[in-house]
Amino acid sequence: MAIAVEMPKMSDTMEEGLLVAWLVDEGAKVKSGDVVAQVETDKATMDLEVYDDGVLLKRLIGEGESVPIGGLIAILGKESEDFSSILAKYGKAETTVAPAASVEASPLGARTMEAAVATNDGRVKASPLARKIAEEKGVSLTGIAGTGPEGRIVKRDVENAGPVTMPTPVVAPVSVPTPKPMPPTPAPKPVVAVGGGHKSLKITPMRRTIARRLAESKFTAPHFYLQVEADMERAISFRSDMNKLAESRKLSKISFNDLVTKACAVALRNHPMVNASYLESEGEIRLYDHVHVAIAVAVDEGLVTPVIRNADQKGLAQIASETQELAGRARARTLEPADWEGSTFTTSNLGMFGIERFTAIINPPNAAILAIGAIRDIPVVKEGSVVPGKRMALSLSCDHRVVDGAVGAAFLSEVKQYLEEPNLLLL
Repeated sequence: MAIAVEMPKMSDTMEEGLLVAWLVDEGAKVKSGDVVAQVETDKATMDLEVYDDGVLLKRLIGEGESVPIGGLIAILGKESEDFSSILAKYGKAETTVAPAASVEASPLGARTMEAAVATNDGRVKASPLARKIAEEKGVSLTGIAGTGPEGRIVKRDVENAGPVTMPTPVVAPVSVPTPKPMPPTPAPKPVVAVGGGHKSLKITPMRRTIARRLAESKFTAPHFYLQVEADMERAISFRSDMNKLAESRKLSKISFNDLVTKACAVALRNHPMVNASYLESEGEIRLYDHVHVAIAVAVDEGLVTPVIRNADQKGLAQIASETQELAGRARARTLEPADWEGSTFTTSNLGMFGIERFTAIINPPNAAILAIGAIRDIPVVKEGSVVPGKRMALSLSCDHRVVDGAVGAAFLSEVKQYLEEPNLLLL
């Protein structure tokens, strides 16, 4: 009996998936657990496995196409088996999806003659599987022609990697006519601009999900904002001492963001209403027994929020190590659902960009998010004298359905205390 292969739900926020690359041709035999395609979700590019043995009878979508969860992707079965009933069930016509080579051709031209496309930060766009194969073969991705969507390098590109040759341009001889006298130039007439050029970017599954969830958060959860400034002089000295110790023990160096993560985690344990969610569908406010802090990480398509689980129970070196690893995997689009699901609180840091202060939109279903600004050198008054000081702005966005003003203020005050007396984080 023929079996329908549907688009699975690969994350808690996923609504559709974009098929990046087919890894198995029609007519090929597959076994349960085989990876047949790569799918880009709102969080990462992930492998699509099949759960049955058989022959891949039909590929119903092409590379670069998006399909909602539960949509038909392919059909498995026995060789030459009739699958018209499955097509009818999903409302599909008896059509043939163009093979990969045909799908690759686009209005942008034949990608086989192009070098790999790089992102704004110089990183070559490539699927995780392509990167793995390139590493195993000792092949550099630079210069490999990408045939996936938007020039992304996929598995077959690495396997077929060879020298990229470009056609030699042929220049026809040009005859230059003898110049003729030009008529007088008429007086210029007013020119009215009727329009301008523009560049269109396709909305990716990640960007669509970000837009939906943040709009839902902003217009559903009544936000209010609390702001304080933390004196970071002791934190700077503390971090320097801790990193000398970490270096001697070959541990991960600690960032200021790691200090904030730990400070929030300890404070959340003492303020359960901030470590909570408003669940309208369940008719309850859920107070969590665990403290899972999500860290906002910028990627090409937007933001992802990998989670440091049980952050209140972990040391600073462990938090630093996990944060570095998760941030790297987030940028490489290799996170798994377990890496980003289940947060109870979120932090967002733009201080490294010189942003002094900002407010963030709550990451649902969290009840609050902390925005972290840059450490600034400013004059401060101490014991009646103006002296140099180092201050960092912290802005807490709260869901007023869960967090009252006094509760949010008490939590933020405790976070500030831990940053100003960082030795307390070691107790």
